[in-house]
Amino acid sequence: METLYRSTRETASHTMTSSQAVLQGLTPDGGLFVPFELPQANFDFDQLATMSYPEVAYEVLKLFFTDYTDAELHACIDAAYGDQFDDPAIVPVTKHGEQYYLELFHGPTIAFKDLALQILPHLMTTAAKKNHLDRDVVILTATSGDTGKAAMAGFADVEQTKIIVFYPKDGVSAIQKQQMVTQVGDNTYVVAINGNFDEAQTKVKELLNDSQLHAELANHQFQFSSANSINIGRLFPQVAYYVYAYAQLIHQGQIKNGASVNFSVPTGNFGDILAGYYAKQLGTPIHKLICASNRNNVLTDFFNTGTYDKNRQFYLTSSPSMDILVSSNLERLVFYLTGSDPVATKRLMTDLQTNGSYTISPAMRANLTDFWAGFVTEKQDQAAIHHLYDAHHYAIDPHTAVATAVADQYRQATRDERPMVIVSTASPYKFPHAVLTAITGAPVTVDGLSAVDQLHALIETPIPATVEALRTAPVRHKRVTDPAAMGTTIKSILNLN
Repeated sequence: METLYRSTRETASHTMTSSQAVLQGLTPDGGLFVPFELPQANFDFDQLATMSYPEVAYEVLKLFFTDYTDAELHACIDAAYGDQFDDPAIVPVTKHGEQYYLELFHGPTIAFKDLALQILPHLMTTAAKKNHLDRDVVILTATSGDTGKAAMAGFADVEQTKIIVFYPKDGVSAIQKQQMVTQVGDNTYVVAINGNFDEAQTKVKELLNDSQLHAELANHQFQFSSANSINIGRLFPQVAYYVYAYAQLIHQGQIKNGASVNFSVPTGNFGDILAGYYAKQLGTPIHKLICASNRNNVLTDFFNTGTYDKNRQFYLTSSPSMDILVSSNLERLVFYLTGSDPVATKRLMTDLQTNGSYTISPAMRANLTDFWAGFVTEKQDQAAIHHLYDAHHYAIDPHTAVATAVADQYRQATRDERPMVIVSTASPYKFPHAVLTAITGAPVTVDGLSAVDQLHALIETPIPATVEALRTAPVRHKRVTDPAAMGTTIKSILNLN
């Protein structure tokens, strides 16, 4: 059965194929693409347990990208998941203490975004050929730290594409910033903004829906798309690692086929945990998806009260990829909570835009039983890093620590003893200052590569190649702008002025 896509904010009369939705990125009405009908899966997890990650990815992605041929999809997957990962399992599942860690940081930028952003360029260039696109695609992306580097690593020097990344100047780690400003590729552009991620993301979405700017781009043979998780080519590849993780627990003899497990997910823009929700809808035996937040706990309040309210203090934390108050992908879940009602969804999203908040109905709230939500302070985050290293000599980054600490909250609150999988989203070497501070319990006066060296001396695990390369990589990107001037900056980069 073909999977077609519709907007969360428009009647289902307008649909697109998967390749068209990948190219478009965002729907013309400002909504997000969702499947017209969720695909039906009939996974044999005993068989999946014997498969490699690329093989499992194919079984998942063929359900969502139905207008790609088998040969096209295999070519995209083979190009995405190969030697650029430093572990042959691609996403190994390891056990430390009583918890399992789904390690998503073995790709070229040592963060979970690689699992989607290594395949997105191949999905997009294949889609361009299938749809006879005669324009260059301009990838417009806001990043809270990881998406930008991973997207550029995927799209660098890909024909008929340009990628422009905006990041908060003071809102990423030293290593994240260094990774971005040294990015190579004649088609890559990095711009710091004097603001936070929410301001960057809001402006990017506004520009993606700017009809006048679209016309100017078309006149110069350009077309916008996005590499953020609002793009289905970013979102649905993430479903595969939930399915693979469950199959690997069977393969390792940790569970029997059919036993349910929990996943604790460090959550900011809601894309990663939404992928887990889709995995559950496809039949993966997931009991609870635990939405783990830092002090920017807007999602915790939403799940526990039914009100989403971004009108609150914004905190810069040691888990910057989660420093977000407007979680774009939550719109897709809200759409399902309304019973797939685009009018109701649009009304709630309009409330968010105009008032900064919305409240779902009691009936909608009753459908949130797949989720449990909690948040932790910086002190609790550091304690989780310290405890796991002290007890098991296993170092985790601050985002993974948030998920670990909230998983502990969940178990204490519910007494649920099901196997717990922590979604480990980044290497500790991406946040060396925070990890060192937590493990040693002492002030750390260095950051960046000096902190990497100190962390390496302590934990004695290999420094990733992508971090080692930063020692000699020249800074290539020095642009800084205000959020209001992002459109002007884009025009300057593309020579539209």
